[in-house]
Amino acid sequence: MEVLVTGGSGFVGSHLCRELNERGHSVTALSRSPDVADLPEGVDTAVGDVTAYDSIEGAFEGQDVVVNLVALSPLFRPSGGDEMHDVVHRQGTENVVEAAEAAGVEKLVQMSALGADPEGPTAYIRAKGRAEEVVRASDLRYVIVRPSVVFGDSGEFVAFTKKLAPPYVTPLPGGGKTRFQPIWVGDLVPMLADAVEDDAYDGGVYEIGGPEELSLADVARAIHEAEGRSVNVLPVPMPVAKIGLSILGAVPGAPMGPDQYRSLRFDNTTEHNDCEAFGVSESELKTLDEYLQE
Repeated sequence: MEVLVTGGSGFVGSHLCRELNERGHSVTALSRSPDVADLPEGVDTAVGDVTAYDSIEGAFEGQDVVVNLVALSPLFRPSGGDEMHDVVHRQGTENVVEAAEAAGVEKLVQMSALGADPEGPTAYIRAKGRAEEVVRASDLRYVIVRPSVVFGDSGEFVAFTKKLAPPYVTPLPGGGKTRFQPIWVGDLVPMLADAVEDDAYDGGVYEIGGPEELSLADVARAIHEAEGRSVNVLPVPMPVAKIGLSILGAVPGAPMGPDQYRSLRFDNTTEHNDCEAFGVSESELKTLDEYLQE
């Protein structure tokens, strides 16, 4: 098949392009500045920004399937403010869907996020939910995949945790009780590739998490202990964290703000882990600790 991967030279995208290429598909990675160093030989590249329709429409011609991975991280406050989530996720998805329909693409695989909800508590979650509405309203066959946080080499999750939770004396909002279900990129990508290939997944929404539910404090301990540092959690009351991150959010260029505080008020875990729909049991998935010990 001819497969176009938007965000194809990013963290998840570069792994997916490699997986699809190894499975024998003709793959094109679309991004604003594709870096061939991140992609295997044989993967084509296209330059385009999903927020600018005219820059991407040509890349969709002749494609059978599009995988839309373009996303801003929920972990850090985006440059341009929280409204950029709507620009990139909802409006970007509108452009992807329009270009796909105009080019006669048959199918779209949309990577969303756990908790995606048009009326959700954060700008990121709302934008992801609205993007899903765009996909469902399209004329395309579609698959929606909602992963928890994704970790792996060059991923942001470990770096984010180090920034939020320093070693030794570690102040954490609410004592770091927010729970995550981290999924290794090497486990997630084959599921995305299966969704591309197998029509049995069409029309489905799949929540994907790793084999463990870990609190933020658990994650911080695992990361720092793997590097020989200790973690002693100092609980920061949530109202105090709200004030602190709100003040920080008013500082130009600050990496976190009120939306990151709101994201720490709800868990990032699956109600039911749909990895089994892809023929994988939770026990087969790599844990965060196993990754950190490698």
